Amino acid sequence: MKKSMNISKIGILSIVFLLSSFIFAGNEDRSGSAGATQLLINPWSRSSSLGDANVANSMGLEATFTNIAGLAQTDKTQLKFNFTNWLGSAGIPFYSAGIAQRISSSSVLALSVQSLSFGSLSITTTDNPDAGIGTFSPKMSIINLGYAKSFTTAISGGINFKVLSESISNVSSTGIAVDAGIKYVTGKLDRLKMGITLKNIGSPMTMTGDGFRSQVTIPSLTELVTREQISQKYELPSMMSMGVSYDILNDTTVKNKLTAVFAFTANSFSNDQYRFGLDYLFNPGFAAFNIRGGYVYEKNLLSSEDRTNALTGVTAGMSVDLISRRTTVEGVKKETAVGFEYAVRMSNPFGLIHTFGVSISLK
Repeated sequence: MKKSMNISKIGILSIVFLLSSFIFAGNEDRSGSAGATQLLINPWSRSSSLGDANVANSMGLEATFTNIAGLAQTDKTQLKFNFTNWLGSAGIPFYSAGIAQRISSSSVLALSVQSLSFGSLSITTTDNPDAGIGTFSPKMSIINLGYAKSFTTAISGGINFKVLSESISNVSSTGIAVDAGIKYVTGKLDRLKMGITLKNIGSPMTMTGDGFRSQVTIPSLTELVTREQISQKYELPSMMSMGVSYDILNDTTVKNKLTAVFAFTANSFSNDQYRFGLDYLFNPGFAAFNIRGGYVYEKNLLSSEDRTNALTGVTAGMSVDLISRRTTVEGVKKETAVGFEYAVRMSNPFGLIHTFGVSISLK
């Protein structure tokens, strides 16, 4: 009786997740009106190679982007460093680094930083339209502070706080956003997982600085006065994602594992997206090898005229984790995994977007 009730519960939850994906619709009238779109860029290679479809089964530091609840599955300590040539031929370096640390038997804390750099641009003014008076470097950065907790062996949740910064030579903007997520694990060998997350929830941002001030002459006063313009506020790109994952193959003897992932993303300022991915793991003991692939679909993605996204949907990647095990003099078994990871995302007209990374995980 109890078993049948559990099966029914799983079936109902699965139906809710799948049907919900058809209820929400992206607001096309608001497309392009949000700011801080760097919040939508996945800085981590393993999850981006799956098209961000692993909302339900993301773990460790990468969960701070896909679903913060997955941070609770961090073993002990994890460090990650990733580099992305964002928008391919555009040559925008995107740096990411972070650390996740278990602080109790059920809680994990994470800190990560992302930075976008756009190189040096010439300063031009009304009086100097041909430049020659110096350069400036536009910058964008995100600081993440995440916390996740396992409430039971099946349910975990988390929250992630973000501090955003955008700046040019004399104008800048700062904002705060919040992510929250829940993850549920069930089935034999925990094969079935479900997750839901709300991301980029925060108040509007606005640009401020000396760039909005100028000196003008009032004829009646025959003197210079300072005039300041007010910047229009802009919204954050809030979104909701729901995902399901299932281990199609989970051979614990040979340690082969094939996982299928699906997620639906409801965007407030762009088209909704359907995400699909496959992750194959082979772990002979001394190392873990993963091959991943994904696809992200949205309305008009296949249309050359009406497409609104530079990313064309196809993603892929791989990783190798070299595993070292040892036993301390006290008899405590410890494990260290050093991982090398790569992901590629296809775009048009910018070409291939590559992400390279290294990770260190301690158990």
